[in-house]
Amino acid sequence: MNIFLLLILINSLLSRFAVIKAPLSSASGVSSLYFAVAFMIIFAIWYGMWGALSAYIGCMIGAGVLADMPFSLNVIWSLADLWQVMIPIAAFSYFKLDILLRTKRDLGMFFIFACILNNLVGALWGSMSLVVSETIPWTEFTATFEGWFIGNVIATTLIVPFILRYITPYIAQTETYVNKYWI
Repeated sequence: MNIFLLLILINSLLSRFAVIKAPLSSASGVSSLYFAVAFMIIFAIWYGMWGALSAYIGCMIGAGVLADMPFSLNVIWSLADLWQVMIPIAAFSYFKLDILLRTKRDLGMFFIFACILNNLVGALWGSMSLVVSETIPWTEFTATFEGWFIGNVIATTLIVPFILRYITPYIAQTETYVNKYWI
């Protein structure tokens, strides 16, 4: 439970910092370089569903509550971060990928599911949520979607493989490491 609370705190702080340092358009809570997503993916792969739930709650706090987003929108909008971490978890589990990314197959699947598909779904969900809630006008959808997607792909591609490859062996030796979804 302590690791779960720590992950929520880290994700909240990373989310807030990313939104402050690289805001995107008029949408509150959206960052053009949301590097927090990279760590959320890493935490979800290391800590399973605890990491995934901490991504959702961390987004709600850091990019939602602290950005003065209405609660009713925040609950729906923050699902974008949940999708962005659940897709890689599901892919790693289903395809039995090595989280150390040792093979070309592991790297290719990682790129498809943890860099492209997950961020595509998250950016689409989040941008549409902002349009439907009238937080941003439809005319800003494309810029918000593209900025969100491209920024997340860049952050994920640059940060996640390195940390998974070189830090995972140390994390895997701890009692907090989750080998499946919950355990």
